[in-house]
Amino acid sequence: MINRLFDHLPLIKLTGIGASLEKKFNTLGIYTAKDLLLHFPLRYEDRASSCAIGDVTIGEFTTIEGIIIKSELTFNRRQMLICYVQDDSGIAILRFIHFTAGMKASLIKGKWISAYGEIKRGKNHLEIIHPQFKLKANRDDKCTTLDGDQERYTPIYPTTYGLSQAIIRRSIMAVLLLLKNNPPAEILPPQLASHFLPILDCLNTIHNPPISTQITQLESGEHPAIKRFIFEELIAYHLSMLMIKKHNQNQRSHPFYPSQRLIKPFLSSLPFTPTRAQQRVVQDIYQDMTKAVPMMRLIQGDVGSGKTLVAALAALNAIENGNQVVLMAPTEILAEQHYNNFNNWFTPLGISLEWLSGRLTAKNKQLRYERIKNGEITMLIGTHAVFVDKVEFASLGLVIIDEQHRFGVNQRLTLWEKGIKNNFHPHQLIMTATPIPRTLAMTVYADLDVSIIDELPPGRTPITTVVIPNTRRDEIIERVNQACLDNRQVYWVCTLVEESETLDAQAAEILVEELQQRLPHLNIALVHGKMKSDLKQSVMQDFKAGMIQLLVATTVIEVGVDVPNASLMIIENAERLGLAQLHQLRGRVGRGTAVSHCVLMYQAPLSKVAQARMKVMRESNDGFVIAQKDLELRGSGEILGTRQMGVANFKVVDLIRDQHLISEVQQASYDIQKNHPQSAAQLVDCWLPNREKYINA
Repeated sequence: MINRLFDHLPLIKLTGIGASLEKKFNTLGIYTAKDLLLHFPLRYEDRASSCAIGDVTIGEFTTIEGIIIKSELTFNRRQMLICYVQDDSGIAILRFIHFTAGMKASLIKGKWISAYGEIKRGKNHLEIIHPQFKLKANRDDKCTTLDGDQERYTPIYPTTYGLSQAIIRRSIMAVLLLLKNNPPAEILPPQLASHFLPILDCLNTIHNPPISTQITQLESGEHPAIKRFIFEELIAYHLSMLMIKKHNQNQRSHPFYPSQRLIKPFLSSLPFTPTRAQQRVVQDIYQDMTKAVPMMRLIQGDVGSGKTLVAALAALNAIENGNQVVLMAPTEILAEQHYNNFNNWFTPLGISLEWLSGRLTAKNKQLRYERIKNGEITMLIGTHAVFVDKVEFASLGLVIIDEQHRFGVNQRLTLWEKGIKNNFHPHQLIMTATPIPRTLAMTVYADLDVSIIDELPPGRTPITTVVIPNTRRDEIIERVNQACLDNRQVYWVCTLVEESETLDAQAAEILVEELQQRLPHLNIALVHGKMKSDLKQSVMQDFKAGMIQLLVATTVIEVGVDVPNASLMIIENAERLGLAQLHQLRGRVGRGTAVSHCVLMYQAPLSKVAQARMKVMRESNDGFVIAQKDLELRGSGEILGTRQMGVANFKVVDLIRDQHLISEVQQASYDIQKNHPQSAAQLVDCWLPNREKYINA
């Protein structure tokens, strides 16, 4: 493999970087010289162009130039160095709280200076606190900027505590100098490379742009220098997904053919007919499972679209063919909900199933391990506990993963590997109720076949959403009271105050006390993340049975709760939650035939982003529309949990900004994979050097 950008040169080998600095760079994900070069600026500052003191604007970062007319030490609580700088239009103060003896000796009356920083309003003059500065030979000295270079913009990089912009810039410039003497090889195929600037020119423009550069184009991703890297990174990512898909298609799997021995009686027992969308997706799954290669299919379905039924029909196909099934869910509540559903469906069919949780006693776990290993348990349902080393399957044929973006890639890989026997791999079905916009899915899930359940079961009514300030709390409580008097049930969601389950539980308990005082005639209960699993499950069962009228809950009810009689949801402090979470919570109501409502209660004032979220929730019940808006408001990384799911933590690409390139990137990727396999390997190695560990995920 060529070493295009000193790909494997450790930072410690670079001049000026010792062990301490190396650790600080490592916290930013920078380990090699190549990582440094691909650590691109957040923005740029014009420190080369100065502004007259009389024309500066308070709050803006500006360079001023002038002569020091006075320099003094002050002792107001702490010692400070104060320099008065004058030009033809006025006087400004440079204030140094931390300074050295050398600074004190050089910043003296009569010296010409260029200083950069944020303009603040002072008592008598405008001032800059701790400016970056450079002394000049004379008034007309324009030879260098504050960074000692010819008339250039100053890049500002993402950083961490103890790592200054100057150190980052100096380190990057050192690598660029190495590249100047060792020009990087081109790894794009010649025909594609001809559309872009040479890589060294691009890097110099990005890290050291001349003052003539269209800087807004660089910052917006429109400049040819940055476009090259956007295109490269997208191609590398897409190629890696194609490689994963090809790798999976080269694996062997046992084909499963539906015999209807279990499927037919199961369908007959249902009090409803699956929707056309469910039937279509099930046929996709059955077609995959008849092949001698492992199925890798993602099922996308909005809240309440019936993904669990689809999973059940997939499981029955594997079981009919003499294989075990495992279903992994992200939370205990969701795992228990799945267990209850599958237990009700499968026990009458004579299927043995069990659930596994980290909270079970060691004895109970061991009993389950033995029964799984000898094949007594046909279907296992649980949380991450199902992929521990002690879990060994007799004949695992199907892995079902619910809400897969909540699991790490290594967890998925470990579970999948448990089914490999004699080089035969289990089929894998992935489900998510977090809709991903189509353009994004084409990139993120390029290694998977995707089916969408785009139809809700009949009888579901649209949910009406209203946005109300918490100053109208009394009205909301009366609305809750009226709903309960009408024999409807209500959720009141107390959102996370801080990242602490304990504080969250305390806030919920205080809310319950308030509601019990205001509504003493109602049966009110509480469920939160700190409760023991069996107690939590008991409360949920009582609520489902109609014994509890008002359930106060933390966001633990986000997934896995199905109570058709619940038709009103109050979400307190809704501004604290993202769109995806709000949509998931809202999906707990509207599951019956009654008209359902969701009240988003907020604490004023709302930020612009929060206002935009509330507007989207009020106007749409469509998860895919909401996902697109969420993507626009938050960015792809937050929605997908990219670090957890193994999606590239993009260095340059912004999937919102760059989605118009995806179709072109796909075509280029297929061409490179087919006609330039060496370039394909080099691109993936450059941008995703650890991708091979995700090859089966």
